[in-house]
Order: sequence, then structure tokens, then C-alpha cells
Amino acid sequence: MAITVADGLIVRTGWIAADGPPREMPDQEPLLAEACNQLRAYFERRLKRFDLPLDPAGTGFQRQVWVEMQQIPYGSWQVYSDLAERVGSVARAVGRACGQNPIPIIIPCHRVLASGGRLGGYSGAGGRTTKLALLAHEGAMLPLAPLQPAG
Repeated sequence: MAITVADGLIVRTGWIAADGPPREMPDQEPLLAEACNQLRAYFERRLKRFDLPLDPAGTGFQRQVWVEMQQIPYGSWQVYSDLAERVGSVARAVGRACGQNPIPIIIPCHRVLASGGRLGGYSGAGGRTTKLALLAHEGAMLPLAPLQPAG
């Protein structure tokens, strides 16, 4: 993963091609080192909640959705409409905010599903396959109905 820091806050994460060995962060970047440590611990199933200073660029509404997403516990999920109710909006707007999340995994947009057992989208590398993999990694109990693409 690539991690971008500005003014002592994480502003973006994203996937990069894995065409070589992982690179460690320079010692002069303690926040990057801590973010790497926490991501490593997450993928080793030793971390269930990130504790990093974040400053995702977005509208006030998007930021509100992203804050609410961070309240969804590890191994759990919510539907877009429930999240929309918590922020006083509609599911489609929440879905757009999820799709524009600049800090995936740390802000867990993969934990938001569509209604009726539909998977919904995922803007990260690998799309829905990655979303399912992250939910499986966390041991999320998914709906009994087969997950269908949103649409």
C-alpha cells in the first residue's frame, strides 16, 4: 500500500503494484512507520481498530460518512441505508461517499454492504473481490442470501 502524509496526518492510502519486496519507511517519518506497523498488525489479525491521525480530503458530508464508517466494528458490516439514516441522508449518497473514500482499509468502507444481501461496490484495487477478501479476513458473518452485485 502507498500511504500519503501531509502536515502530520494521513491523507490517502492506495494500492500499488507488488513487483518487489516491501519497502520500509525512512526513520524520519514516524507516522508512516506507525501506519505500516498498524496495517501489518491488521493483516496479521492482531489489530482490530486503527489509531492513526487522519485528514481525508472531502466534503463535510463525505467526512461525516467516513467518521461513521470507522464506528463499524472489525468483523461486522452495515448496509448503506442504515449508515445513511445515521448521517441523515440516503443510501445512494452514502454509497458515493464510500466510493470516494481516500483512505481505504483504515476507513473501512469494505464494511458497508447494499441492502438485500447485495455486495455493493468497492473502489479499491480488485473491486468486489478485494471487498469480499477483507470481510473474510475479518471473519465477518455475511448474509445467508448469496451476495449479488449492486445494481
